[in-house]
Amino acid sequence: MKKLRVGVIGTGYLGKFHAEKYAKMDNVDLVGVVDIDRSKSVDIAKKFSTASYTDHKDLLGMVDAVSIVVPTSAHFAVAKDFLENDVDVLIEKPITVTLEEADELITVAESKGTIIQVGHLERFNPAVVALHDVIKKPMFLESHRLSTYNERGIDVSVVLDLMIHDIDIILNFVKSKIKSIHASGACIISEHVDIANARLEFDSGCVANITASRISTKNERKIRLFQKDAYISIDFANYEITVIQKGGNGNNGLIPGMNIKHFSFSKSDALNDEIISFVRAVTTRSTPEVTGQMGRDALKIAISAMEQIRRANKRLLNG
Repeated sequence: MKKLRVGVIGTGYLGKFHAEKYAKMDNVDLVGVVDIDRSKSVDIAKKFSTASYTDHKDLLGMVDAVSIVVPTSAHFAVAKDFLENDVDVLIEKPITVTLEEADELITVAESKGTIIQVGHLERFNPAVVALHDVIKKPMFLESHRLSTYNERGIDVSVVLDLMIHDIDIILNFVKSKIKSIHASGACIISEHVDIANARLEFDSGCVANITASRISTKNERKIRLFQKDAYISIDFANYEITVIQKGGNGNNGLIPGMNIKHFSFSKSDALNDEIISFVRAVTTRSTPEVTGQMGRDALKIAISAMEQIRRANKRLLNG
Protein backbone atom coordinates (compact mmCIF):
# COMPACT_ATOMS: atom_id res chain seq x y z
CA MET A 1 0.00 0.00 0.00
CA LYS A 2 1.29 3.44 -0.94
CA LYS A 3 2.31 5.53 2.05
CA LEU A 4 0.73 8.91 2.74
CA ARG A 5 3.28 11.67 2.13
CA VAL A 6 3.17 14.26 4.90
CA GLY A 7 5.03 17.32 6.08
CA VAL A 8 5.12 19.45 9.22
CA ILE A 9 5.16 23.23 8.92
CA GLY A 10 6.62 24.75 12.07
CA THR A 11 9.05 22.88 14.32
CA GLY A 12 8.60 24.75 17.59
CA TYR A 13 7.37 23.27 20.87
CA LEU A 14 4.31 21.52 19.40
CA GLY A 15 5.52 21.03 15.85
CA LYS A 16 8.32 18.71 16.90
CA PHE A 17 5.73 16.40 18.48
CA HIS A 18 3.72 16.32 15.25
CA ALA A 19 6.87 15.27 13.43
CA GLU A 20 7.55 12.59 16.02
CA LYS A 21 4.07 11.07 15.68
CA TYR A 22 4.21 10.95 11.88
CA ALA A 23 7.73 9.49 11.90
CA LYS A 24 6.51 6.52 13.95
CA MET A 25 3.55 5.66 11.69
CA ASP A 26 4.02 2.71 9.33
CA ASN A 27 1.57 4.02 6.74
CA VAL A 28 3.09 7.51 6.58
CA ASP A 29 6.22 8.93 4.94
CA LEU A 30 7.42 12.08 6.69
CA VAL A 31 8.75 13.86 3.60
CA GLY A 32 10.05 16.95 5.35
CA VAL A 33 9.76 19.58 8.07
CA VAL A 34 9.73 23.35 7.60
CA ASP A 35 10.70 26.26 9.81
CA ILE A 36 11.84 29.79 9.00
CA ASP A 37 14.54 29.18 11.61
CA ARG A 38 16.81 26.86 9.66
CA SER A 39 18.60 25.56 12.76
CA LYS A 40 15.29 24.33 14.20
CA SER A 41 14.18 22.56 11.03
CA VAL A 42 17.60 20.96 10.58
CA ASP A 43 17.64 19.65 14.16
CA ILE A 44 14.17 18.09 13.88
CA ALA A 45 14.89 16.72 10.40
CA LYS A 46 18.01 14.97 11.66
CA LYS A 47 16.17 13.57 14.64
CA PHE A 48 13.47 11.98 12.49
CA SER A 49 15.54 11.18 9.39
CA THR A 50 13.77 13.51 7.01
CA ALA A 51 14.51 16.63 4.94
CA SER A 52 14.51 20.20 6.24
CA TYR A 53 13.24 23.36 4.55
CA THR A 54 12.76 27.03 5.42
CA ASP A 55 9.91 27.75 2.97
CA HIS A 56 6.65 25.79 3.16
CA LYS A 57 6.16 26.18 -0.60
CA ASP A 58 9.13 23.85 -1.14
CA LEU A 59 6.85 20.97 -0.12
CA LEU A 60 4.18 21.70 -2.73
CA GLY A 61 3.96 18.75 -5.11
CA MET A 62 5.84 16.55 -2.63
CA VAL A 63 3.16 15.91 0.02
CA ASP A 64 -0.45 14.76 0.28
CA ALA A 65 -1.09 16.28 3.71
CA VAL A 66 0.54 18.60 6.23
CA SER A 67 0.33 19.68 9.84
CA ILE A 68 0.41 23.46 10.17
CA VAL A 69 1.98 24.35 13.51
CA VAL A 70 3.07 27.94 12.91
CA PRO A 71 1.95 31.09 14.80
CA THR A 72 -1.77 31.75 14.36
CA SER A 73 -1.08 34.87 12.30
CA ALA A 74 0.44 32.64 9.58
CA HIS A 75 -2.25 29.93 9.57
CA PHE A 76 -4.29 31.46 6.76
CA ALA A 77 -1.53 32.10 4.23
CA VAL A 78 0.18 28.73 4.75
CA ALA A 79 -3.05 26.70 4.76
CA LYS A 80 -4.38 28.44 1.66
CA ASP A 81 -1.22 27.62 -0.31
CA PHE A 82 -1.58 23.93 0.47
CA LEU A 83 -5.35 23.68 0.05
CA GLU A 84 -5.18 25.36 -3.36
CA ASN A 85 -2.58 22.79 -4.37
CA ASP A 86 -4.70 19.77 -3.38
CA VAL A 87 -3.00 19.15 -0.05
CA ASP A 88 -5.08 18.30 3.05
CA VAL A 89 -4.27 20.23 6.22
CA LEU A 90 -4.34 19.74 9.97
CA ILE A 91 -4.28 23.27 11.42
CA GLU A 92 -3.50 23.86 15.07
CA LYS A 93 -6.14 25.85 16.93
CA PRO A 94 -7.40 28.48 16.47
CA ILE A 95 -8.08 27.90 12.78
CA THR A 96 -7.23 31.49 11.81
CA VAL A 97 -7.08 35.01 13.24
CA THR A 98 -10.36 36.21 11.69
CA LEU A 99 -13.68 34.70 10.64
CA GLU A 100 -13.15 36.04 7.12
CA GLU A 101 -9.92 34.03 6.85
CA ALA A 102 -11.64 30.92 8.18
CA ASP A 103 -14.49 31.33 5.69
CA GLU A 104 -12.06 31.64 2.79
CA LEU A 105 -10.16 28.49 3.80
CA ILE A 106 -13.41 26.55 4.13
CA THR A 107 -14.53 27.78 0.69
CA VAL A 108 -11.21 26.84 -0.91
CA ALA A 109 -11.31 23.37 0.67
CA GLU A 110 -14.85 22.79 -0.54
CA SER A 111 -14.00 23.88 -4.09
CA LYS A 112 -10.86 21.74 -4.24
CA GLY A 113 -12.23 18.73 -2.38
CA THR A 114 -9.49 19.01 0.23
CA ILE A 115 -9.75 18.35 3.97
CA ILE A 116 -9.35 20.76 6.86
CA GLN A 117 -9.03 19.34 10.36
CA VAL A 118 -8.58 21.78 13.25
CA GLY A 119 -6.34 20.80 16.16
CA HIS A 120 -8.77 21.03 19.03
CA LEU A 121 -6.82 18.43 20.98
CA GLU A 122 -9.27 17.98 23.86
CA ARG A 123 -11.75 16.26 21.52
CA PHE A 124 -9.40 13.28 21.75
CA ASN A 125 -9.11 13.36 25.53
CA PRO A 126 -10.25 9.90 26.77
CA ALA A 127 -12.67 11.51 29.23
CA VAL A 128 -14.44 13.44 26.48
CA VAL A 129 -14.54 10.34 24.28
CA ALA A 130 -15.87 8.17 27.15
CA LEU A 131 -18.75 10.57 27.84
CA HIS A 132 -19.83 10.94 24.24
CA ASP A 133 -22.91 8.74 24.71
CA VAL A 134 -23.55 9.73 28.34
CA ILE A 135 -24.08 13.46 27.89
CA LYS A 136 -27.53 14.28 26.56
CA LYS A 137 -29.13 17.74 26.44
CA PRO A 138 -27.05 19.52 29.12
CA MET A 139 -28.83 22.25 31.08
CA PHE A 140 -25.83 23.91 32.74
CA LEU A 141 -22.07 23.57 32.35
CA GLU A 142 -19.21 25.08 34.28
CA SER A 143 -15.58 24.83 33.21
CA HIS A 144 -12.31 25.97 34.76
CA ARG A 145 -9.05 25.85 32.84
CA LEU A 146 -6.35 27.37 35.03
CA SER A 147 -2.59 27.20 34.53
CA THR A 148 0.54 28.56 36.11
CA TYR A 149 2.43 31.18 34.12
CA ASN A 150 4.20 29.98 30.99
CA GLU A 151 5.71 32.33 28.41
CA ARG A 152 4.63 30.00 25.62
CA GLY A 153 1.27 31.20 24.37
CA ILE A 154 1.28 34.75 25.73
CA ASP A 155 1.42 36.17 22.20
CA VAL A 156 -2.38 35.77 22.13
CA SER A 157 -5.27 36.25 24.57
CA VAL A 158 -5.95 33.50 27.10
CA VAL A 159 -9.28 33.15 25.28
CA LEU A 160 -7.48 31.89 22.16
CA ASP A 161 -4.76 30.10 24.11
CA LEU A 162 -6.81 28.16 26.68
CA MET A 163 -10.51 29.00 26.76
CA ILE A 164 -11.10 28.02 23.15
CA HIS A 165 -10.47 24.37 24.14
CA ASP A 166 -13.50 24.40 26.45
CA ILE A 167 -15.57 26.43 24.00
CA ASP A 168 -15.09 23.66 21.44
CA ILE A 169 -15.82 20.87 23.94
CA ILE A 170 -18.98 22.61 25.15
CA LEU A 171 -20.23 23.24 21.62
CA ASN A 172 -19.71 19.53 20.93
CA PHE A 173 -21.65 18.59 24.07
CA VAL A 174 -24.55 21.04 23.74
CA LYS A 175 -25.14 20.99 19.96
CA SER A 176 -27.30 24.11 19.95
CA LYS A 177 -26.97 27.60 18.51
CA ILE A 178 -25.64 30.42 20.67
CA LYS A 179 -28.25 32.90 21.86
CA SER A 180 -25.99 35.35 23.71
CA ILE A 181 -22.44 35.79 25.02
CA HIS A 182 -21.31 37.82 28.03
CA ALA A 183 -17.59 38.05 28.78
CA SER A 184 -15.13 39.84 31.04
CA GLY A 185 -11.40 39.66 31.57
CA ALA A 186 -8.18 41.51 32.27
CA CYS A 187 -4.55 41.89 31.21
CA ILE A 188 -2.39 41.19 34.26
CA ILE A 189 1.15 40.34 33.22
CA SER A 190 1.08 40.47 29.42
CA GLU A 191 -0.29 42.85 26.81
CA HIS A 192 -3.08 40.37 26.10
CA VAL A 193 -5.93 39.21 28.35
CA ASP A 194 -4.56 36.75 30.93
CA ILE A 195 -7.75 35.85 32.78
CA ALA A 196 -11.24 35.68 31.29
CA ASN A 197 -14.76 34.49 31.99
CA ALA A 198 -17.52 33.92 29.44
CA ARG A 199 -21.17 33.05 29.92
CA LEU A 200 -22.78 31.38 26.93
CA GLU A 201 -26.55 31.07 26.60
CA PHE A 202 -27.88 28.62 24.01
CA ASP A 203 -31.19 28.46 22.13
CA SER A 204 -31.83 25.15 23.89
CA GLY A 205 -31.90 26.95 27.25
CA CYS A 206 -28.52 25.58 28.32
CA VAL A 207 -26.08 27.96 29.99
CA ALA A 208 -22.29 27.53 30.12
CA ASN A 209 -19.96 29.44 32.42
CA ILE A 210 -16.32 29.26 31.27
CA THR A 211 -13.25 30.52 33.13
CA ALA A 212 -9.68 30.49 31.83
CA SER A 213 -6.54 31.83 33.49
CA ARG A 214 -2.80 31.56 32.90
CA ILE A 215 -1.79 33.30 36.11
CA SER A 216 -3.06 30.71 38.57
CA THR A 217 -1.05 29.24 41.43
CA LYS A 218 -2.10 25.76 40.31
CA ASN A 219 -3.06 23.84 37.20
CA GLU A 220 -6.71 22.86 37.00
CA ARG A 221 -8.85 21.53 34.16
CA LYS A 222 -12.40 20.68 35.16
CA ILE A 223 -15.84 20.61 33.59
CA ARG A 224 -19.03 20.14 35.60
CA LEU A 225 -22.22 19.37 33.75
CA PHE A 226 -25.85 19.12 34.79
CA GLN A 227 -28.57 17.48 32.75
CA LYS A 228 -31.93 15.89 33.50
CA ASP A 229 -31.45 13.29 36.25
CA ALA A 230 -27.64 13.52 36.21
CA TYR A 231 -24.58 15.50 37.34
CA ILE A 232 -21.23 14.77 35.68
CA SER A 233 -17.83 16.07 36.78
CA ILE A 234 -14.67 15.66 34.70
CA ASP A 235 -11.27 16.29 36.26
CA PHE A 236 -8.84 16.24 33.35
CA ALA A 237 -5.76 16.84 35.51
CA ASN A 238 -6.42 13.90 37.85
CA TYR A 239 -8.01 11.65 35.23
CA GLU A 240 -11.26 11.23 37.16
CA ILE A 241 -14.95 11.25 36.26
CA THR A 242 -17.82 11.40 38.74
CA VAL A 243 -21.34 10.57 37.56
CA ILE A 244 -24.34 11.06 39.84
CA GLN A 245 -27.54 9.72 38.33
CA LYS A 246 -31.10 9.29 39.48
CA GLY A 247 -32.21 5.73 40.17
CA GLY A 248 -31.47 2.77 42.40
CA ASN A 249 -31.16 2.86 46.16
CA GLY A 250 -28.74 5.74 46.29
CA ASN A 251 -25.21 5.64 47.65
CA ASN A 252 -25.45 4.79 51.34
CA GLY A 253 -27.95 7.59 51.80
CA LEU A 254 -25.46 10.29 50.81
CA ILE A 255 -27.87 11.63 48.18
CA PRO A 256 -31.19 9.79 48.49
CA GLY A 257 -32.36 8.20 45.27
CA MET A 258 -29.10 8.89 43.47
CA ASN A 259 -26.30 6.57 42.39
CA ILE A 260 -22.78 7.94 42.66
CA LYS A 261 -20.08 6.39 40.50
CA HIS A 262 -16.42 7.32 40.28
CA PHE A 263 -14.31 6.39 37.27
CA SER A 264 -10.64 6.74 36.53
CA PHE A 265 -9.31 6.98 33.02
CA SER A 266 -5.73 6.40 32.01
CA LYS A 267 -3.59 9.13 30.55
CA SER A 268 -3.46 8.82 26.79
CA ASP A 269 -1.58 10.43 23.93
CA ALA A 270 -4.29 12.76 22.61
CA LEU A 271 -2.00 14.26 19.97
CA ASN A 272 -1.21 10.82 18.60
CA ASP A 273 -4.92 9.99 18.49
CA GLU A 274 -5.62 13.30 16.76
CA ILE A 275 -3.00 12.67 14.09
CA ILE A 276 -4.19 9.08 13.56
CA SER A 277 -7.70 10.49 13.09
CA PHE A 278 -6.40 13.03 10.55
CA VAL A 279 -4.50 10.39 8.58
CA ARG A 280 -7.62 8.19 8.56
CA ALA A 281 -9.77 11.05 7.26
CA VAL A 282 -7.24 11.80 4.52
CA THR A 283 -6.77 8.20 3.38
CA THR A 284 -10.49 7.33 3.44
CA ARG A 285 -11.64 10.79 2.27
CA SER A 286 -14.02 10.99 5.21
CA THR A 287 -15.18 13.90 7.35
CA PRO A 288 -12.58 14.74 10.02
CA GLU A 289 -13.40 14.67 13.72
CA VAL A 290 -13.03 18.46 14.00
CA THR A 291 -13.96 20.14 10.73
CA GLY A 292 -13.03 23.60 9.53
CA GLN A 293 -16.57 24.74 10.27
CA MET A 294 -16.29 23.49 13.84
CA GLY A 295 -13.04 25.40 14.21
CA ARG A 296 -14.78 28.50 12.85
CA ASP A 297 -17.69 28.09 15.29
CA ALA A 298 -15.30 28.05 18.26
CA LEU A 299 -13.35 31.00 16.84
CA LYS A 300 -16.53 33.05 16.40
CA ILE A 301 -17.38 32.73 20.09
CA ALA A 302 -13.79 33.43 21.14
CA ILE A 303 -13.64 36.59 19.02
CA SER A 304 -16.98 37.80 20.38
CA ALA A 305 -15.77 37.24 23.95
CA MET A 306 -12.50 39.08 23.28
CA GLU A 307 -14.32 42.03 21.72
CA GLN A 308 -16.63 42.33 24.73
CA ILE A 309 -13.63 42.27 27.05
CA ARG A 310 -11.84 44.91 24.97
CA ARG A 311 -14.83 47.26 25.02
CA ALA A 312 -15.42 46.78 28.75
CA ASN A 313 -11.77 47.42 29.62
CA LYS A 314 -11.70 50.49 27.41
CA ARG A 315 -14.71 51.92 29.25
CA LEU A 316 -13.08 51.13 32.58
CA LEU A 317 -9.82 52.85 31.67
CA ASN A 318 -11.59 55.89 30.23
CA GLY A 319 -13.97 56.14 33.17
